Amino acid sequence: MNTDWIQPFNDALQQWGGSFGQLAMTSLRIGVIILAAWLIKRVLHKAVGGLRHHLTKGFDDREAIKRAETLGRVIRYLVSVVVTLVGTMLVLSEVGISLAPILGAAGVVGLAVGFGAQSLVRDYFSGFFLLLENQVRQGDVVTLAGQTGTVEEVTLRYVQLRDYAGNVYFIPNGQISTVVNMSRGFGNAVIEVGVAYREDVDEVMAVMQRVAAELREDPEFGPRILQDLEMAGVNDWAQSAVMIRARIRCQAQEQFGVRREFLRRLKKAFDAEGIEIPFPHLTVYAGEPKKGKAPAFRIEQQA
Repeated sequence: MNTDWIQPFNDALQQWGGSFGQLAMTSLRIGVIILAAWLIKRVLHKAVGGLRHHLTKGFDDREAIKRAETLGRVIRYLVSVVVTLVGTMLVLSEVGISLAPILGAAGVVGLAVGFGAQSLVRDYFSGFFLLLENQVRQGDVVTLAGQTGTVEEVTLRYVQLRDYAGNVYFIPNGQISTVVNMSRGFGNAVIEVGVAYREDVDEVMAVMQRVAAELREDPEFGPRILQDLEMAGVNDWAQSAVMIRARIRCQAQEQFGVRREFLRRLKKAFDAEGIEIPFPHLTVYAGEPKKGKAPAFRIEQQA
């Protein structure tokens, strides 16, 4: 019996089987690459977290702890980017796509993008030095690009701030020219009080000293204060008040609450001592009348 007609089917079947086996092996290698990349990323993330915990577990300095947390987050981000990039290149190689033309094209495209996206490149460079020089850390209260708030996130491209009202600001690092950090070492609660010209400034300053001493003895606010009230004295003769300036050195980020509590207590002390706190008012002045005419009135406003 002639079976030559079966041979083409056998050849097709063997070819299909070989192609299927090759596809299966390629899929298996790709799966192994993806799984290995995922495992390497998880292991490195845990290693970075463990190293951060090991380095900071004996620290009492909040600044060092916050710096370690910020750097740890950035390192985990860089690890994710590098592992993902290497894994993608290996997968493309398994698929049969040559990497040499892609890398060459990427270099040309990167050069063009570098000219077209200079602000983005500036953001990354500024973010790198921002972290390297430890200018901003997560949890700091700062003023950046005219906005003040608490730092919620620091990346190589932007800093995320949340202000007192709950608004969130994303500030590109390239736009940050000056950093005002109110969370380093200590903070001064600056108090500038205006009293009426009739008041004895020595008496006023004595009342301020007494209120500050009572505040430092308070079990809640005392631990936040590092030094006694530092009296600068009369700072200005304003339009309707004598301005007296002083400051209290506090722990970092505690100066805001201490200042509010001091002003609250000082208002009650001024009321008890009868010390006048001036406020805007109007003075009505009757001018000198001419014969046969009604008196003239003039209104002066004092701020």
